[in-house]
Amino acid sequence: MTDLVLALDVGGTKIAGALVDRSGAVLRAARVGTPRASAERTWAAVVDVVEQVLRGEGVAGVGIACAGPVDAAAGTVGPINVPAWRGFPLRDRVADLLPGVPVELAGDGPCMALGEHWLGAGRGSRFMVGLVVSTGVGGGLVLDGRVFGGRTGNAGHLGHVVVEPGGEPCACGGRGCAETVAGGPRVVDWARRQGWLAPDDADAALLAAAAGAGEEIPRAAFERAGRAVGLAIAATAAVVDLDLAVVGGGVARAGELLLDPVRRTVAEHCGLSYLDGFRVERAELDERAGLVGAAALVLGA
Repeated sequence: MTDLVLALDVGGTKIAGALVDRSGAVLRAARVGTPRASAERTWAAVVDVVEQVLRGEGVAGVGIACAGPVDAAAGTVGPINVPAWRGFPLRDRVADLLPGVPVELAGDGPCMALGEHWLGAGRGSRFMVGLVVSTGVGGGLVLDGRVFGGRTGNAGHLGHVVVEPGGEPCACGGRGCAETVAGGPRVVDWARRQGWLAPDDADAALLAAAAGAGEEIPRAAFERAGRAVGLAIAATAAVVDLDLAVVGGGVARAGELLLDPVRRTVAEHCGLSYLDGFRVERAELDERAGLVGAAALVLGA
């Protein structure tokens, strides 16, 4: 019986897959861009990744991390950033590809948190939140050493904590969510509205380079995004009684440009005695976190 598992990480920007062993080592990986097309085109991209990773090799199970919302009980997904999928039966479709192989599904935020707790910056923590600051802002909770999905599997989705009441409309239907301020495209859009001149295809990485070079508007954009993330973290820490927040994702690759205002904001708003020692760390596993966490769903790590 093989000890290898297939891990999948499906998001608004990319679909990634990996063959992972019981130590959490990624042995083989593949990724493609997420199609902006029909539900079946998006599914075909998942199949492509699975075939690239497996190459006919058998696995003991499949773990899937997917952008939310998810319905872990029903096995369906409806990612805000993948509009072609609404109530898409992702778990059953993957199970049909690999008959007889158990398949586990969770949100990408919980999987990121689980991966970092197992092998990354969250090692040794008992009560932590993991955040993915990327195209959107997701999150997941590890409580008393175990991933906590809540009623439907979406607990810890910090991207929809309101940080600017009455602010910009969010894809969730609300206004002023952390995602509307700190999601990568939103950070770039805000900078443009303030007068930042950049190519049409400018992204958060280019904005970070400009900020690193000292440009005022890009630096202000990351200051604003970091404050939004910090407010969402502080609220969650107070409600859930956490000891750690781990921040990863594409926007977080800006490093201290984002994390410095995050930490300052958390320090301003985490004054309760039971939050003494609460800290914010940068994720260590980068893009591997979701895949490692997805594998952990199967491996029980």
